[in-house]
Amino acid sequence: MQLLWSKFSPVFRRFLISYLVILMIPQIAGYASYRASIEAARSSSIENSLKSLSLGKEIIERNLLQVEAFTRQLAVNPDLQNLIAGPKPHDLYNVYGMNRMQRSLSMYSSTNDYLSHFFIHIPNYNAIITPRTVYYRPEHYYAANQLDGMSFEQWHDQILKQPHFNEIIPLRNYKREILGTVLADVPAITFLQSLPLNSFNKPQATIGVMIDQDQMASLTQNIVDQYGGWTLVTDAEGQIIFSLGIEQAEAEQMAQSHRREGNAAETELNVQNVQPGSDGRLLISIQSSQNGWNYMAGIPEKALMTKADQIKQVTLAFTLATIALGLLFGLVLAYRNSAPVYRLLASFREQITDSPDRRGNEYDFLASHINNLIANNDSLKNAMNEQIPLLRDGFIKRLLIGEVYTSLELEVISSQAHISLHSSKGLAGLVKVNGYANPDSEETIHELGVARLLIKQVLTEWNAQLLITDWGTDQIAFACPLDENSLNEAIGRCEKELNTLMEVIYREHRISTTIGTGAAYEVWNDAGRSFDEAKQALDYAIHMGTDHLVRFEDTMKENEMFYYPIESEQRLLNTIKVGEPEEAIRILEQLFLRNLEERELSYEMTQQFIMELKGTFLKLDEPKFKLDASLLEEYKTRVTSIQMTETITSLRAKFKRLTEDICGDFQRRRAGAHADTVSEMICFIQQHYGDANLTIYRIAEHMSKSEKFISQLFKEHTGENLSDYVERVRIDAASNLLHSTGQTIDEIAEATGYNSAHSFRRAFKRVRGISPSVFRKMDVHSG
Repeated sequence: MQLLWSKFSPVFRRFLISYLVILMIPQIAGYASYRASIEAARSSSIENSLKSLSLGKEIIERNLLQVEAFTRQLAVNPDLQNLIAGPKPHDLYNVYGMNRMQRSLSMYSSTNDYLSHFFIHIPNYNAIITPRTVYYRPEHYYAANQLDGMSFEQWHDQILKQPHFNEIIPLRNYKREILGTVLADVPAITFLQSLPLNSFNKPQATIGVMIDQDQMASLTQNIVDQYGGWTLVTDAEGQIIFSLGIEQAEAEQMAQSHRREGNAAETELNVQNVQPGSDGRLLISIQSSQNGWNYMAGIPEKALMTKADQIKQVTLAFTLATIALGLLFGLVLAYRNSAPVYRLLASFREQITDSPDRRGNEYDFLASHINNLIANNDSLKNAMNEQIPLLRDGFIKRLLIGEVYTSLELEVISSQAHISLHSSKGLAGLVKVNGYANPDSEETIHELGVARLLIKQVLTEWNAQLLITDWGTDQIAFACPLDENSLNEAIGRCEKELNTLMEVIYREHRISTTIGTGAAYEVWNDAGRSFDEAKQALDYAIHMGTDHLVRFEDTMKENEMFYYPIESEQRLLNTIKVGEPEEAIRILEQLFLRNLEERELSYEMTQQFIMELKGTFLKLDEPKFKLDASLLEEYKTRVTSIQMTETITSLRAKFKRLTEDICGDFQRRRAGAHADTVSEMICFIQQHYGDANLTIYRIAEHMSKSEKFISQLFKEHTGENLSDYVERVRIDAASNLLHSTGQTIDEIAEATGYNSAHSFRRAFKRVRGISPSVFRKMDVHSG
């Protein structure tokens, strides 16, 4: 047993012991209740026996009182007075008087069961009168009613001649005449009373009432029948009055024993006494206050405990059932609650290699390492929060120089930098701190840092959604989002407020600034173009020596050169490389708009612009673009075939078609690369779906890409969420196991990467619409 107990994990044992302790608490309370019920049942049985014995005693005493009353009535009976007190008539036997008295006595015998057999001896006539007949010779009566152990002479001298006053002869057998000449032994007691009542020496009449033992004992028959015990009544001298259910010898022994106890201690009358006997019986006794009789009953303890035994059996059965069920539930709950903790411990111990043999309290182990995890997570979170300003500045710089090419990339990077892009329209600008020609000393750099900080604070208070970053030691770049409704009004309001801010900065901080702004952009991908224009506007303002806001539109009138900054060329090439034809064509159209519509270029400048544009497309033969040789030759041929003498419309159309074709080729190559990435993800999931730790983070870590990127990429290529696909793979594998193996639900759940059977059942029903057990039964029936 100890070996089996040691096989369970400590966590399981602690849970089980806790449940067992909880289970024992109601068992202890139940045992106390059981003992109280046993004692109550025993007390109830004893009380019922006492009541039954006491009731028999009361009825016997009441009947005896009626017998005494009967003798007092006879004492004043005129017919009996004439027979015992008056002189003898001439009729020697006085037949008339005797018969009249006999008829009168027959009426008394019907009023009380105890008066069914009695006699009156009249010495005046030496006759005995009974309710049935008149015996003119006592010998005749005695012959029909012999007293066991006593001759006629003894009976005559002791019974008829001696005076008696409420005297009772203890139990003796009478030879009583039954059915004519048949005599039967009838045990009875004899009540004797001499008349008149105050006669002491020479009685004039003697009344004897024979009370059958059966008549008296029937009143206590209930104790014998119900409990299988015995009853015994003795007089004050310890002589047996009657007994029932007990042998004569045992009855005499009990009577003598009780007599000795009565002599040894003075006992109060009518006191009920209950004490255990030596033979497994409970001895109950009541001493009468009327005549000193002792009423005793011996009741077997087993009979008294019948109800208690029933309670005991029911309680024992219920207790055993409760313990069995409680133990079963304790085992189930202990396993259910300890299994997650055990798995968690196993996961921790797999990752922690500093003390593999360490033994201790599992909860302390978990608490310490979870605290370490929380602390490390907080540290990592704080470190990441410290990096957020750097990420924010990096994102703003990439946005302003045009290194963000797709909307997906824009969304991913902005979310990582905690930047919310509310509006796609805006205005890029560049602020320069004036007055520092050569910021090369440490003091100058420090002053410029303070100035930039104050300017950024003022700009942020003006518009909290403003994207701001340092641009060199004396410049600040920004992108100001504009309202979606009226772009021109929003631009005018923004430029007006920027002029006001310049005045505020100078008035409050004595910092002179110059601001250059580019033309508004309508999509975030065009913010780089607006910032390039802002730099040109600021350069123009510095060249002109102005200290106010200068717009890019203000410089165009003075500029006769074509517009094709290196940043625009780089954005065009990068956009083509990532296969975004809409964005590439938008940049291309913007270049044609700025040079051939908004500017009045000379023919030579126009040709120069077309030459630069052709040179841009010829740069696609660089190794970093990785075009196929055949396609590269085709594109180079198409580029060189473009003649500068063609119309603007033709040039636009050719460059547009060329851009679409090249972007299409890059797009197909990118789609193939993405398809390979998705295939690799699917292969990884198929191999590791049984790992409960397989998450999107784990997949992204394996692919060396961000979670958001792989989720969106998988959704674009398959039309299915990545998490839904992982769940579907697991459920498909579980379905195969349900069909082909006899493994339990718990085993299949663990084999397919679920932490518990409960979560597995929920997932299975969510995918299949039915529970795993029903699915298995359906498969069996279909087979």
